[in-house]
Amino acid sequence: MKELRIGLLGFGVVGRGVVDLLLTQTALLRERTGVTLRLVRIATRTPQRDRGLDLGAVELTADVDRVVAADDIDVVIELIGGLEPARSLVLKALQQGKHVVTANKALIATHGEMLVSQAAAVGRELLFEAAVAGAVPVIKVLRESLAANRVDQIYGILNGTCNYILTEMREKGVSFAAVLKEAQAKGFAEADPSFDVDGIDAAHKLAILAAIGFGSFPRFDQIHIEGIRHVSDVDIQWANEMGYRIKLLGIAKQDAGGVELRVQPTLVPVTGMVASVEGVFNAVFIRGDFSGTTMYYGRGAGERPTASSVVADLVDIARNNRVDNLQRVASFSTLPEYLATYPVRETDDWQGEYYLRLAVADRPGVLAEVTAVLARQQISIDAIHQKGRSAVEAVPLIMVTHATTERQVRAALAEMEQLDAVRETPRFIRIEPSFI
Repeated sequence: MKELRIGLLGFGVVGRGVVDLLLTQTALLRERTGVTLRLVRIATRTPQRDRGLDLGAVELTADVDRVVAADDIDVVIELIGGLEPARSLVLKALQQGKHVVTANKALIATHGEMLVSQAAAVGRELLFEAAVAGAVPVIKVLRESLAANRVDQIYGILNGTCNYILTEMREKGVSFAAVLKEAQAKGFAEADPSFDVDGIDAAHKLAILAAIGFGSFPRFDQIHIEGIRHVSDVDIQWANEMGYRIKLLGIAKQDAGGVELRVQPTLVPVTGMVASVEGVFNAVFIRGDFSGTTMYYGRGAGERPTASSVVADLVDIARNNRVDNLQRVASFSTLPEYLATYPVRETDDWQGEYYLRLAVADRPGVLAEVTAVLARQQISIDAIHQKGRSAVEAVPLIMVTHATTERQVRAALAEMEQLDAVRETPRFIRIEPSFI
């Protein structure tokens, strides 16, 4: 019976889940791989802390070199997060001839191309299923199940915290700030929620999916990123009345003209499948030329779901190692020498329909001033909504455009902001009517 000796970097929430799974499912994993997956050592800043697990002969240490450079470790699991020292440790582990499994989305989105090249050079595996959508096996789907397809569109809900906040805002009719405070109290949002609510987390995941799906590794700074801080309960209410839900979507599209990469709040029809994904759940939709559109749904974070994906990568390494078939599938599906560079479209060139919200003085002539601006920018209006009258407060003016460019929309809103009747910064949200 062969053995895979494992070293773990980081013993936080996910690390605990990985250890628990390895200890609990030892026999099952052996039956499915023909290999004993043995946890040898854990490097953590707090080796004395009690995690409530019977670790037996597992060594705990504060010395990371006891994992990344030790001769009795075959595979390193990196769960410390962030860019440094994670990048240096993963690179050192590969250079020391070890396989690496990581859940670090920021690391792979930023340095994945370099690290994969290093893994290929030394004939070792670098796997990262847990970096995107927790237990949802979307990376394996792209790398293997859909490998015969040219993928032209990947989109979905990639951050459970934002999806929970938007769901609660709609169901309870309360503000972003109120729901965020509640989410932090329940542990669904961090004390500093910026990484989630500003769209960074979703953008890291989108970069990884786009690299695998399109065979082109995008620079992270080429992704257009918007969060949900500016989405108001007024937007949620009007979207609902018009037959839409607001979701923070990661969207990657590819055609002959280049690639479109964006994370932003989006209005989607309430009748579509993406609109039905609520709470902390994630969903990823992938369109291939032969497969059509397929959907992958589940919990996108948490101790046990993420641990499931981490150990699934260990299973792949164990199986491949047992039959001496390492690097059977390239980490980004496309072989490194064939990874291409495609132009990324500028935001101004995007075309689509838009939801516009203004806060305006409720007096005669205001609508004429606003529509005159739209006419100058050659923007056609599909619908206009306004409710209530107030002599002292601004009232919301809601408009939905026909297809136009984002350049025209931004120019129109900049001009509208200068109108005396417009009392707040105008807002817009992209509408995606075509999603399933």
